[in-house]
Order: sequence, then C-alpha cells, then structure tokens
Amino acid sequence: MGVEEELLLVDPTTGAPAPRAAQVLRAAAVREENDPAPATEEGGSLGHELQKSQVETDTPPEATLEGLESSLRAWRERTRASALEVGARVLATGTSPLEGRTGHLRTPRFDAMAARYGLTMAEQLTCGCHVHVDVEDDEEGVAVLDRIRVWLPSLLAISANSPWVNGVDTAYESYRSQMMIRWPSSGPTPVFGSVKAYRAHVDAMLATEVLLDEGMVYSDARVSAQHPTVEVRAADVCLDVRDTVLVAALSRALVETASREWREGRPVPTAEVPVLRLATWQAGRYGLTGNLVCPTSCVPRSARAVIDGLLEHVDGALGTYGDREAVHAGVARLFTTGTGSARQRELLAGSDPAAVVSHLARITSGEEE
Repeated sequence: MGVEEELLLVDPTTGAPAPRAAQVLRAAAVREENDPAPATEEGGSLGHELQKSQVETDTPPEATLEGLESSLRAWRERTRASALEVGARVLATGTSPLEGRTGHLRTPRFDAMAARYGLTMAEQLTCGCHVHVDVEDDEEGVAVLDRIRVWLPSLLAISANSPWVNGVDTAYESYRSQMMIRWPSSGPTPVFGSVKAYRAHVDAMLATEVLLDEGMVYSDARVSAQHPTVEVRAADVCLDVRDTVLVAALSRALVETASREWREGRPVPTAEVPVLRLATWQAGRYGLTGNLVCPTSCVPRSARAVIDGLLEHVDGALGTYGDREAVHAGVARLFTTGTGSARQRELLAGSDPAAVVSHLARITSGEEE
C-alpha cells in the first residue's frame, strides 16, 4: 500500500494560504541534491497540486504499518523543512482554516479546468488522503470497488479534518467532502459487476465531454489508471500522521476482505448510490460525534457501533497482516481524543490565528501528538 497526502502551505504570521508551492519544490530539489533521500523514502515523491498553496507527497509502496508511518513522517519532514526555507508552514488539514485564495497552478490542464469549472475550481482548496492498495488486475479491482463502496463513508468519518473554511466554523466535521461534491464526477459508484461494465461507465462519462479526461473521475474509490491498485479517495488528509496510518490500514483490510469475498463468490452489498450519498453526507457532517448510516442495514446507528462493525468486518484481514492490535488502538484513541476536526475546532475557537497555525503545524510534523 502507498499513500498520497495533499498538504496546505500557509504564511507563518497570518496563517493564510501561501502561494509558495513552486518555491517549496525548488528548495526540496536542492535539498535532495545535497542530501539524497534515505532508503525508506525511495520511490516516494513531493510534487505540485491543483492550487499554488498546496503540495502533494506520496510514499513508496509499504508492506507494514511501521514502514508506512516512517515514510509518511519522512516526507512530511522533508516538506516542512523545505517550506521553512521559503517562509511557509505546512498544515495537514482538509480545508484552509483561515481566509485566502492563491490561484491555481498555471498548467494547460489546470487552465482548462479553471475555464470550464469557474468558481468550483477557484474555491477548490481542499486536501485529501488517497490510499493505493495492490490488486492483481482490473478484474479483482472492480470486484473490490463493488464491495468496499458501502464502507467508504466510515473512512471519511474517521479521517474528518476540515471543520473550518475561510475563518468560518462550517458545523461539518469534514467540509472538504461537501466541497468535493461540487465536482460533476465525485461521490460513490454503482455496482459494476465486471471490468467491461466499469469501462463502459467511465467511457460514458468521458463521452459527455463534461470531464476533461479520465483523471477527473473523482469517485470515492477507483481502479488506478497509472498503477495496479485500487485507489481509495474518500478520506480527508489527517492532521495526525497516526490517523493516516489507521486509514491506510483499514483501506488495505477492506480491499483484502473484498477480494476474499469475491473469490468465495459471496454476494455484493446492494446499497443504492443515493443512499450512499446520504451516508457520505452524514459522515461529513458528524464524523464520529453523532450517528452514521449503517453500511449493512442503511439505517442510523451510533458512530461507535458502525466503526465496531467495520472492525468486525475486516478482522480476518487485520489478523493476516498483523494489524489488529494497532488498528484497535488507533480507533480507541480517536474515540478518546477526537478526530483532527475536533482538535482543530478546539484550537481555533477564540484563539490567535498565528498561534493556532503554529500549533497545527507542530501536530502535522509530529512535534506534538
């Protein structure tokens, strides 16, 4: 499994988004020349994202949670150090807590997106966490998509980390999920049943010419066009790197469980797309603080009950990978200390913006957990 994290660059004094991605990437390149990456970082990267105040890291494929955590911390540290050189701080937050608009990165593709999608593009300053999990081929990948779709709102609830946008408490635990809905191709997918049906679905979307290309198929999970993986895209970027590891572990366990069910010929959960949209909305609104929509019965249940159901569902896969103890400990910690959203809301209420940014930056880098 490997993880992509989108990270926000902010001004260290004001806390507003800082359009310094190009400078950060140049500083990182110089650092790489002078101090080559350690072995744990081989295969990862630091690159640009949609907005000038964002960068994206991706880890190399990792087999263990310990290896993944080490890699995530290393890439966050490289980003932090490079940003510091150009007068910026790095925040792992799903939306910008404070107001500011920096403009999109000027590339032909992003320029075309800006022309077509207008304000949706201009306001799309959001940071997600995308987990790639290996599959043998597209047949297995589509079978996995059909079976994990009902559980993806649970991953959103666990990762919720975007309560504030432009200085406003949105009342949502993940307002990023609301902003993503504005894209015409976002959200849950139907049951496909075969690679042929999946390709027909994507081809039909592209034939409308509403999307620029296949890279704009922003569904909550998809078969990667670049790697032999299923890409799970539902989560906010997590404030605490330990939560990122938890999301990745659960994503891998969901993929493994789904693959086993497919090979055993077990039936696919049949929740309809409109119901899954409602479940996603509920997860974004309340995170772990209220009820969620149960993936099996599609009725409201407490967040604790739904997440316990998730743990039971993937228990066999967690055992196979040796992740059971770490995942249960991570879930217990979230229900005790709260998600990233809860921590942000507590910090931002009535506090000095500069002090808050500094605090969030320390949590992002692991200096404070």
